[in-house]
Amino acid sequence: MRRRDFTTYFGLAVAAWPLTVRAQRMRRIGFLSSYTAEGGKELVGCFRKGLQAAGWIEGRTISIEYRWAAGRAERYAALAAELTRLNLDVIACNSTPAAQALQRATQDVPVVFMTVSAPVDGGIVPSLARPLGNITGVSNYSPATTGKLLELFKSVLAKPSRILVLRDPANIGKLIDVRELQASAPKLGLTLEVIDVRNGEDIERALAAAGRSDGVGIVTLTDGVTLSNRARIVELTKKYRLPTIFQTKEFVAAGGLMSYGVNFCEHFRRAAAYVDKILRGAKPADLPVELPTTFELVINLKTAKEIGVSVPPAMLTLADQVIE
Repeated sequence: MRRRDFTTYFGLAVAAWPLTVRAQRMRRIGFLSSYTAEGGKELVGCFRKGLQAAGWIEGRTISIEYRWAAGRAERYAALAAELTRLNLDVIACNSTPAAQALQRATQDVPVVFMTVSAPVDGGIVPSLARPLGNITGVSNYSPATTGKLLELFKSVLAKPSRILVLRDPANIGKLIDVRELQASAPKLGLTLEVIDVRNGEDIERALAAAGRSDGVGIVTLTDGVTLSNRARIVELTKKYRLPTIFQTKEFVAAGGLMSYGVNFCEHFRRAAAYVDKILRGAKPADLPVELPTTFELVINLKTAKEIGVSVPPAMLTLADQVIE
């Protein structure tokens, strides 16, 4: 090759480099989780599998910056601010408090939420159909299923009378769940008492007190605090032989009695599809918030036997999964 031809070829190649680099540069994703790194491992794994299914390879075409709030409400603001300073392409998050923290931290970086119960009531989006700003995602808003928790639960309680509801008061989505439970309880002849839990110590005190009473059942609402402490909740409810129903099967897989609600793993995978769309050029404002369409009943028969609960055969027939 003559020198002039080589120089011309080299110059054209250099001119093309920026376009090539831009096309192949690794995309950077943030993830603000309400869980601990260990407690959120399985669900975050569902998110990563969703990205893989869309063609993204962690370490080659994408990198993910994780921040873990560990169910502590006071950590969200600092972690959200930290992520927004990292020049990320998109930030994913789970839980209402995490989404609210990111909303306050940035109006520029695209944000995709998942497992948010009340995106409109929480002020995260003005409308499910038209999120408008830089935030959209997958909501687990399903009030009807929350009320059904008590209906299902009553059928396995030997002495259904007093129901304690564990919830994180910092999560506005749980306020909606509580309202639905309060509306359903009188129709079923149940008395409801809401217990605020902000950390593991609150949970231990609440369950120890419940264990000293007769005819008590526990409804554990799913949020960053309860899911991060699910192993401890399961341990204590077994210790005190407290029948407990949860909103997600992650608690039942850990040894809890039963659950009814949305499939959180599927929510994390669906949120990955939103991240994929944004990385390929879509704007959050143009992506309507997705609502759940399928729900599952999961029962742990082994735990039922351990704590002396008899599950009616009809309920076992209805169950989507029975753990034996």
